[in-house]
Amino acid sequence: MCLIVFAWRPGHALPLIVAANRDEFYARPTQALAAWEDAPGVHAGRDLEAGGTWLGVGPQGRFAALTNIRDPGQPLGPRSRGELVAGFLQGEFGVERYLDHVASRSALYSGFNLLVGDGRQLGYLHGREATPRLLQAGVYGLSNAGLDTPWPKLVKAREGLEGLLGSADPQRLLALLADAEPAAESELPETGVGLVTEKLLSSVFIASQNYGTRASTVLIVDDQGKRRLIERSFGPFGGHLGEVEIIA
Repeated sequence: MCLIVFAWRPGHALPLIVAANRDEFYARPTQALAAWEDAPGVHAGRDLEAGGTWLGVGPQGRFAALTNIRDPGQPLGPRSRGELVAGFLQGEFGVERYLDHVASRSALYSGFNLLVGDGRQLGYLHGREATPRLLQAGVYGLSNAGLDTPWPKLVKAREGLEGLLGSADPQRLLALLADAEPAAESELPETGVGLVTEKLLSSVFIASQNYGTRASTVLIVDDQGKRRLIERSFGPFGGHLGEVEIIA
């Protein structure tokens, strides 16, 4: 998952709204959003190579999502980051205890940002800082750096989400995630991948021959705990592969 914008509003009629794009190589085998037969109550996509996921919901109001940290020089962790999301969705630890647990083992994973929530709390962990924090009400964004690092795509998507909170229309949220316009070269971050790649990765929606946005997901949670999940799947050059909607 390479871009997540979300509104956390405890006490509101819609306390959590999430719009997220998962960017990955098209060749990596993936299962679209579905109920997990081996984990009752979990609804998520699945990485069929390592078994984890990038975003999903679970029993007792659980929600979790992940982005990777972009740093070509970082050491590769021996474990898959996708298991961090799956572990919370299938587990019993509360938000703070789970993030403390992950922080104590963060060296086992390449760089990551992790969000976990249970309807009462929403917590965040940057894997390299290893200091969990509970988030206050607000509108936030995560890309492939720390929380709210002002990369152009993050700023654009976060501002777009702020403008849609009044209606929380899923189709408009999905349209927000479909923005394929790259950032101006003068605005690009320098993350060590070269100008051409920085440009490719600078749009909210990424499309190319081998790598791009594989899934766009919207999650809307109401004050009764009902979760509405909509996922659109994509192939090379952004070709539309299908859409799934789940009420959990």
